[in-house]
Amino acid sequence: MKSRIQPFLLLFFAFVINTYSQEKVTLSGTIANESNTETLIGVNIYIPEAKVGITTNSYGFYTTTLPKGTYTVIISYVGFDNIEETITLEENTKRNFGMTEVSKTLDEVVIKNNTTKANIRKPEMSTNKLSIATIKKMPAVLGEVDVLKSILQLPGVTNAQEGASGFNVRGGSVDGNLVLLDEAVVYNTSHLFGFFSVFNSDVIKDLKLYKGGIPANFGGRISSVLDIYQKEGNNKEFHVNGGIGIVSSRLLVEGPIVKDKSSFVVAGRGSYAHLFMKLADEPNSAYFYDLNAKFNYKFNDRNNVFVSGYFGNDNLNFNNSFINVYGNKLFNLRWNHIFSDKIFSNASAIYSDYDYQIKVKTVGLNWKSDVKNYNFKYDFKHYFSNNLTLNYGLNSIYYSFNPGTIRPFGEGSAINPDQIAKKYAFENAVYISAEQNLSEKLSLNYGLRYSNFQRLGPQEVYTYANNQPLVFNQEFQIYEEADPTGTINYKKNKKIASFDNLEPRLAIAYSLNNDQSIKASYIRMSQYVHLISNTASATPLDIWAPSDQYLKPEILDQVALGYFHNFKDDKYSLEAETFYKKVKNKSDYIDGADLLGIDAIERVLLNGEARSYGLELMFKKNTGKLTGWVSYTISKAEQRTPGRNENEPGINNGKWYRANYDKLHNLSITGAYAFNPKWSFGGIFTFQSGKAATFPNGKYQYQGITVANYGARNDDSLSAYHHLDVSATYTPKPDKKKGWQGEWNFSIYNLYSRSNAASYSFRQNEDTGLSETRRTSIFGIVPSVTYNFKF
Repeated sequence: MKSRIQPFLLLFFAFVINTYSQEKVTLSGTIANESNTETLIGVNIYIPEAKVGITTNSYGFYTTTLPKGTYTVIISYVGFDNIEETITLEENTKRNFGMTEVSKTLDEVVIKNNTTKANIRKPEMSTNKLSIATIKKMPAVLGEVDVLKSILQLPGVTNAQEGASGFNVRGGSVDGNLVLLDEAVVYNTSHLFGFFSVFNSDVIKDLKLYKGGIPANFGGRISSVLDIYQKEGNNKEFHVNGGIGIVSSRLLVEGPIVKDKSSFVVAGRGSYAHLFMKLADEPNSAYFYDLNAKFNYKFNDRNNVFVSGYFGNDNLNFNNSFINVYGNKLFNLRWNHIFSDKIFSNASAIYSDYDYQIKVKTVGLNWKSDVKNYNFKYDFKHYFSNNLTLNYGLNSIYYSFNPGTIRPFGEGSAINPDQIAKKYAFENAVYISAEQNLSEKLSLNYGLRYSNFQRLGPQEVYTYANNQPLVFNQEFQIYEEADPTGTINYKKNKKIASFDNLEPRLAIAYSLNNDQSIKASYIRMSQYVHLISNTASATPLDIWAPSDQYLKPEILDQVALGYFHNFKDDKYSLEAETFYKKVKNKSDYIDGADLLGIDAIERVLLNGEARSYGLELMFKKNTGKLTGWVSYTISKAEQRTPGRNENEPGINNGKWYRANYDKLHNLSITGAYAFNPKWSFGGIFTFQSGKAATFPNGKYQYQGITVANYGARNDDSLSAYHHLDVSATYTPKPDKKKGWQGEWNFSIYNLYSRSNAASYSFRQNEDTGLSETRRTSIFGIVPSVTYNFKF
């Protein structure tokens, strides 16, 4: 028996000795833009001898562990020249790389080992990554490219209508989007009715939109995550760039504070069309301004500190009778620490503030409201091996909601000062997730997030008979607000309501070959804060509110299945995804709900559910003089709000009805053409089905007054929304790389002057007595010229 065992033991020990005799070492470092030292996110590093492919993290850091030996390192990133270098590894090695931007004078840019190829194997789906180089190839409307307009050209993403703030993802509402600027929450993403976004493209480095397959480190929203990072500033030399346009202008300054150790970037932007209005004695005005700033200091190879901030404001004034002022304030202090070649950490202390104010002279009202949060997060990325990476961390957010501070406005105002009860909440979460390659063909991303939300005092909370804040009037068959029976006084930090949720995440990718893969994902997410609005799109007057004993947290379950294909050496790529989403605790408003000034939102809400499903297609041309993509989505978004018992009809008699943001068809064609080194052109065509609406289907007389009778909720549609935007950019001296460099941008928004409907109003013609419909549009054709410069 002994003689039989010995050969097996010898083979086993020989295997162990052979395995561990290949002593492994670590190659790590950062990858940055060589010209300005900006770290690059999502750069592909491929080592063919080991068949290892990795990417840089959000701070440009990479690491890989390999047996001692000599390797070829191939680095590729869209918009930059490839790097190919041979490195001999005998010990742990730190190697930083600088990448050179592709020259504009090249007739054709052929990108080997394109980033789209890496995405074939990664278990990442329902995700769109846009570098600022990609965004800047898009048409520059009103003289500047726009981050929000760029993501509206992606499949599954729409806006409610022209002039609407925010965006909708896969049938979700605006408040379901977690929008982050350097990790700080942005509550309102638009300037001037959505015509501009709050993101100055000059200072943006990278963005990533998650529509599904959302990693466990994100939480608190159920539709999407838009993760945006600002530039860090050039730590080698000073530079200035900006643009002067007929509507707005912008300026950015960056440079070193301590060369090679510390840098800053400051960018400002503002509109000034209101000044021309004043010269023309126009009583109305609308303008905005914003400021971005970032500072960083590199203490050593293991410790970096970043301080970033944003301040922006809009001011709308209509003949001094209606004034609306709103804006965001953001601040973030971050510390990056590398514990070892395998453990990277980031700690952040974040402040976000969104405030909005209206003044109405006719009623003498001055209304001010805001939402603030104080956020601490600590994230770790642990590179166990080339086949296993762990992400784990924690997050705590303290919220302060001011629904309304009311003051009199103007002389003779009859408004009495009042303060609607402020609300407070605390949200905590811990998470862990893993990225794992099970084989050359199969990879996984799986994780679990635990979240806890607590509504806290101080606040006086109403109580109601049978705990029902709404009563149903059987005689008139309508819902009415219930009268409170009393109040409960909760002291400071006393728990009013509490919720706990487990949120699992799973994504799988299976590579059919080097150019094709199929992917699947499942996510569960919870949303504890809600935008209180009874309009189809977000407005500056909408109010944010926390979950409580009546306004329950929304719970999302989403599954998705996709097919991905790169062909002709990655010159073209095709993405196809189908998804299904189901949301619990989706509230909707009773007919005739008035939200302005309400201090108990539960008295106009009914609890229900929502669902959406669809197919998304995206075809891209990645290289050559002509680049761009075509995206198409066919989808359905519905809600159902049944009665609380068999005697109540709920909304729409408890049947499924179209959500406010349902759009059956969504088509976008985006193209950029480099005609020659001096001239480049761009165009975007957008078509969307008309948004859901409820129209009157009749009328009746009541005490001499004509009253409209409305049909089923959202049973009608506005007319289809479509327009074409074009731009041309002229660079007089494209070969000039130093000193003053300028370019002219000519653009036309809505080239064929389509009058897209923002709303319909229904009235009785005073002369004929007949009913008539009036369509309201916001924008026609808008030409623009801007001069952009840098030095």
